[in-house]
Amino acid sequence: MDETPNLGLPYIVAAQSQKHVTHNEAIRALDAIVQLSVLDRDLTAPPGSPANGARYIVAASPTGGWAGHAGDIAAYQDGAWAFYHPLEGFIAWVTDEDTAVVWNGSAWTALTTGSGSAGSFSTVGINATADTTNRLALAATATLLNHAGAGHQLKINKASAADTASLLYQDGFSGRAEMGLAGDDDFHFKVSADGSTWKEAIVINRTTGAASFPLTPRREVLTANRTYYVRSDGNDSNTGLANTSGGALLTIQKAIDTVAALDISTYSVTIQVGAGTYTVPASVSGPWVGSGSVTLVGDTTTPSNVVVSVSGTLACISVSGGGRLNVGGFKLTNANYYGLGVFSNGRIDVAGNMDFGYCGIAHTYADTNGFISNIGANYTISGNAGVGHAYVVYHGLIWSVLNTITLKGSPILGSGFSVASSGGLTRFAANTFSYPSVTVSIASPGVVTYTGHGKSANEPVSFYDNGDTLPTGLAKNTTYYVKTVVDANSFTLSATAGGAAINTSGSQSGTHKLGAVGPRYYADTAGGVNTEGSGTSYLPGNAAGSATSPGWFN
Repeated sequence: MDETPNLGLPYIVAAQSQKHVTHNEAIRALDAIVQLSVLDRDLTAPPGSPANGARYIVAASPTGGWAGHAGDIAAYQDGAWAFYHPLEGFIAWVTDEDTAVVWNGSAWTALTTGSGSAGSFSTVGINATADTTNRLALAATATLLNHAGAGHQLKINKASAADTASLLYQDGFSGRAEMGLAGDDDFHFKVSADGSTWKEAIVINRTTGAASFPLTPRREVLTANRTYYVRSDGNDSNTGLANTSGGALLTIQKAIDTVAALDISTYSVTIQVGAGTYTVPASVSGPWVGSGSVTLVGDTTTPSNVVVSVSGTLACISVSGGGRLNVGGFKLTNANYYGLGVFSNGRIDVAGNMDFGYCGIAHTYADTNGFISNIGANYTISGNAGVGHAYVVYHGLIWSVLNTITLKGSPILGSGFSVASSGGLTRFAANTFSYPSVTVSIASPGVVTYTGHGKSANEPVSFYDNGDTLPTGLAKNTTYYVKTVVDANSFTLSATAGGAAINTSGSQSGTHKLGAVGPRYYADTAGGVNTEGSGTSYLPGNAAGSATSPGWFN
């Protein structure tokens, strides 16, 4: 063997003459390829005046003195070109590019580039090709950044607030999600379906730490009291914030739903309902968000100007599920069920004059811990109720305290003015009952004069015991029937429906009072009617009340 197996350096053989020639040839080869640094790798022909020792990597398709040596290391030594074929793994520094390249067996490829200073590289590619934009490139199934005995931080720094420092997640090199400091110093979370149109999902304020969700529907938080308007000429597509046909809502329920979508915080919301008749019921099904209050108000001076008239639904206005609502200024009529209804811990506070017209079962109804409270808000009963004015079951509560309760006509209250069953409780205390005034003529038949009576034939009426004396032929707390409607302001009476007209005699043709028709109260199955000792004749009605134990009356 005449040369070394790796670099092909010539051996000095035994008894060789001119040994220095062979030795110098090996030294010259080592000088060319050890600590290899070439001036250029793009030349295809020898430079015109190379310096002694100058080294080059011969480019593809060389000509002239370099012909046939593509990829070889060309060294200008002692006035002539010497060529050294690289082995796989040879590394060379290319001076004019400041680039380190490696021979992979068939071509020179970039290894690393940089200034050449210790530990500093301009690009690093690990199983991938880095470039001047992506100066660190990695292709791998996973990346581990491990601690060195304590914590570990990944730091991404930017030059100014207007620049971006972020993590970008891509699909096929098209952006899909990004998080970081994007264009300012707030922290942003963004997503994209196509890599070009971005939607910002979350922004965390750099100063307050408050998170906002620009595209997520969220509750408006009130910062002041607010009024919503409902009008018979409104539209539920309006905002409800202006008392005009173009601003007001059409239905009370839409206003309630609008408020239910708010965080009312500590503020008061008023739903102001304009004059008219509304045939869509209103229901609150749960508590408001926030500790403020919501008041539904019509016309508290003349409630009959704002009518809620419904059929086939439980209540004109109802509250359930722990909700709470203040109500005032309405006339309520319900062909089938209730005027006000509270269910399942719902609560209504009557906050202004009310007028209860005809209701199929009850003017006010409470069950399952529902509570209707009326303290000091006067109201009128102008229509009949199939069961009673106040009806409570299953621990429902209805309180009426310190009110003036005005009766119009002779409202028919089927089972009693106040009806309590199954643990329900009514409380009527310190109220004043006002009964309508009429005159009765001494005639055959006697004529009852009552302005705007609204009565029809065979409708029951009774006279309240006001301490006065009725004309002969009539008695207090007795049920009579309208015989003939003489006109809008007068009618005659009969003792039975369709019976003969009653003749009156005597001298008692002065002013008298009409009263309610029906028992004063009824209580059973632990239901209670509490008048705080006001007596069995305190509540309206023309028949005695009854309490079946364990039902009770006080």
